[in-house]
Amino acid sequence: MNKLLIILFLVSPVVCFAQKATPKIYDLLIGTYTRKNGSKGIYVYRFYAETGKTAYLSEIDDVSSPSYLAVSSDNKFVYAVNEDSRGPGGVSAFKFDAKSGKLDSINKQPAGGGPAYISLDKARKNAFVADYAGGNLMVFPINKDGSLGASSQKIQGEGSGPNKKRQEAPHAHTAMLSPDEKYLLYTDLGTDKIHIYRYKAGKVPPLTDGIEVNTIAGNGPRHLIFSNDGKFLYNIQELGAAITAYKYNNGKITPFQTVNMAPEGFTGVNGAADIHVSPDGKFLYGTNRGTASELLVYSINQQTGELTYVDRYKTGKEPRNFIIDPTGNFLLVASQGSNNIVIFKVDKSTGKLSQTTSTIEIAMPVCLKLVPVE
Repeated sequence: MNKLLIILFLVSPVVCFAQKATPKIYDLLIGTYTRKNGSKGIYVYRFYAETGKTAYLSEIDDVSSPSYLAVSSDNKFVYAVNEDSRGPGGVSAFKFDAKSGKLDSINKQPAGGGPAYISLDKARKNAFVADYAGGNLMVFPINKDGSLGASSQKIQGEGSGPNKKRQEAPHAHTAMLSPDEKYLLYTDLGTDKIHIYRYKAGKVPPLTDGIEVNTIAGNGPRHLIFSNDGKFLYNIQELGAAITAYKYNNGKITPFQTVNMAPEGFTGVNGAADIHVSPDGKFLYGTNRGTASELLVYSINQQTGELTYVDRYKTGKEPRNFIIDPTGNFLLVASQGSNNIVIFKVDKSTGKLSQTTSTIEIAMPVCLKLVPVE
């Protein structure tokens, strides 16, 4: 027995040392609209996850409306869609140095009429772009030097929805891989559908065997997020300001709950935008733009995946994309309409928020990404 205790005593420090601590210092990358108000491109700030404080580092100018960003799994490259209403859309690649926060342009490829979302696979083989204006999904191969090749696959949406102003045609809005990267899911706001394709990085074309799942008519599916264990999928719907929960199993989804985000008796304009799960998997957060300008919190039942309303918070005007830092201490909201980023302190036990005095004043921020510096 004494020998066993001695062995455990000797081994335990090694085990503790092997556990990787969550970084406390990050680079905050901010994607913006460059249409007006003086925004020039992508901005980089240092973010301190212990205090919630920020400090300006750098920016890269002359980048047309980098409205959504994706960071490679090795944190060495950044990719942005160029959602420019004044001309054809594109997708841009950049080298990134986390220590200095410096971005350097690599190349740019055309990407339909108005791309709204980009994501990557972990192996850095392909980038997936949802072209909102063109109503299609595009795949771009990623070269070893981080540059983007010309689009290798395009999946065109078809149809329309009951909302004649917003659903007159297909509008692809999100494209993301399942946690095991065996499937790609993309939403079509214009036709109220979620499309699911089998994904194989080394295959040509990489996306095959597509199926489509109908969502609530007229609600306009926008963004998706998986639960931390990958068993559940949550879809935030822009037009209907609702969140639908699905059971997920090997490329198949089954709905089991829908919650409405607007308060009872609300008669204003909805515009639900982004959705994220807390790092510990216990809470789900979602933004509603329009005249509501709110961020809502729901608890997640760890066994069933069901959502329970916790609270709602006023943010800056038109809260769009937001991010929760990996420590779970702070939540940052990009408020497009009020030209700032609002920072909330998170109570990890309840999921509730309290607004801090820290803000970042920046023109038309619409996307936030955090990259560890350490």
